Order: sequence, then structure tokens, then C-alpha cells
Amino acid sequence: MKESLSFDDVLLEPKYSDIKSRDEVDIGNHLSETAYLDLPVISSPMDTVTEDEMSWAMYDEGGLGVVHRYNTIEEQVALVKKRRGFLAAAIGATGDYHERAMALFDTGVNYLCLDVAHGHHVLVKNALKALRDAFGDKVHLMAGNVATLEAFNDLADWGADSIRVGIGGGSICSTRVNTGHGVPTFQSVYDCSYSDRDAKIIADGGVRNSGDIVKALAAGADFVMLGSMLAGTDESPGEIFTSGNKKYKVYRGMASRSAQLDWRGKSSSPEGISTTIPYKGPVSDILRDIGGNIRSGFSYTGARDLRELQSKAIFISQTSASQIESSTHILRR
Repeated sequence: MKESLSFDDVLLEPKYSDIKSRDEVDIGNHLSETAYLDLPVISSPMDTVTEDEMSWAMYDEGGLGVVHRYNTIEEQVALVKKRRGFLAAAIGATGDYHERAMALFDTGVNYLCLDVAHGHHVLVKNALKALRDAFGDKVHLMAGNVATLEAFNDLADWGADSIRVGIGGGSICSTRVNTGHGVPTFQSVYDCSYSDRDAKIIADGGVRNSGDIVKALAAGADFVMLGSMLAGTDESPGEIFTSGNKKYKVYRGMASRSAQLDWRGKSSSPEGISTTIPYKGPVSDILRDIGGNIRSGFSYTGARDLRELQSKAIFISQTSASQIESSTHILRR
């Protein structure tokens, strides 16, 4: 039986560094030939994470926001028409996905995300081929999610330019509990890094802090996709409400019962939950902290860019005792 590792199971071994300032470190990467993201972070296409305001903020801080698809075509197009920068939006792989893709493309969207929970599927194969036939190289096709190298290679062969890697690791995802399927995201990213395809790896799910982001990038990811870390901010959709003198916002999985009822009027086989998280203020503060911490992470390996990080990175495993030591363990006293 194969052993699979999660983010908490590993640490990066510090290396000699001659980096004197974090300003020497470039953490950015090309998503496509025309899109260079200064911050390797993409906001998740969830209805409590990314609409127009989050997309603007992501662009302003050097990242990318993918506008969710859980609305009508007209509503999604209206959101896209408000923004600026690289225009990215999600579509499905059935139903109105082709009509939605055409409408978004006509609005100026050139980054389409096939947003499917289980991406290694014949419906994704058919959709990718249909979209590639329709648009050629005029659009960047992001697809997923996948958990294995075989799946990653297949989606790349089917026409995906970037692939979301990770199944069941999201903080509000219950796929592994309800279906018994999944692979720790760190392991999936590490396995997919051995692909000889050109598609970009987007680590998606299970990323809880900037340390996990650095580990994902070092393991082979080109970008990370974030949901819970960006939810609860001013720019995430939804109203702020007060309970017990504290402020909160709703955060929910798109396969949760409440989300399914809202966007399609019925619920079947829910694989997520809906919850509330503390209000966090402007997302720009969070993104700047993330960027600074990623730069620090690069410097601990003596790496000035992503490729150098990945070539120098040495992972070590840690025990449950070392996991405690790695945390702010004064809180355990």
C-alpha cells in the first residue's frame, strides 16, 4: 500500500542563503505567455470567495481571481464586465457550459476554468476537446480537479493549459468522508510534478497557511488556489453579520447542501458544508502577508525564484511530536 504525505507530514530543510533582502526574491510565475502573476495565488471560484471585487483585489496584488459559475450566464457576464486585468471565470462541463463559455469569451474572458470536483472524467474530456476546437489557442483552459499523475497527464493531453491538483482537501469539503476517495494534496502535487507535460500545476485544497503554500510550490506547484484563507474579507461575496459582539461572514463548499439548493434548486449527494468564519477586513492585507511570507520561505532555501526553490528544496518528514514543536506550542501549555 502506498504511503501518502500531507503538508503537516513534511518540512523544508533550511539551506545556505546569500539573499540579503526579500526584495531580491521573485515569487512570480507565468500562467501563460501573456500573463505573469507577481503573486502565485489564485482565488477559488466559489460563491463566497470570488466575484468582481475579489477579482479586482487579486489583480491589484499580482494574483488572479476566477469568478464563480453559480449563477445565470447573464449574471456572470455582468460580474465579468465590471473588472480589469486578466479576466478569468469558471464554467462547468455539462448543460450550458458551451453557451456560457462563448458569452464569457465575447465579454473579454480569456481564462476559462472548467470547475469540476472529479476532473478525470469523460465529461471533462469531451468539454475540453469541444472548447479547444471552438477557441483554439485564444483562451487558456484551466481544468480539474485531479489527484494523480495519470489524471494530470490525461487532462493535459485533452487540452488543459493548467490543472487544479487536489481532491477532498478543502476545509469545507467532505468528499473523503462521504465517498472514501482522495489523496493528500501535498502528495498529489508531488506526484504530478513528475509529469513531462507543459500544463501548469495549481495546488488546490488543504492549504491553510503560507508555510503550506511554500511547501506546495517547492513540491512542484506553479500556483496555489485559495478559498478559506481569502474568505471572510471585505472583497468576498456575502454580508457581514454580528454575533456575540464579533463579526462573521458565510463560507461554504459549492457541493454543500445549501449551495446546491441556492444555485440549482435541489441537493443530491452533498460533499461539503456551510459555515461561518470571522470577518478579516481587507483581503489586500492578507495577500501582502502571504507574499512576504512566501519570499521568506524562498530565502530559507536560498532561492531567488520558483525554479531555484524547486531545484534546491529538500523535504524531511516530521513525527507527531515534531508537528507539535513546529506549531506555536506555548498555546498547548
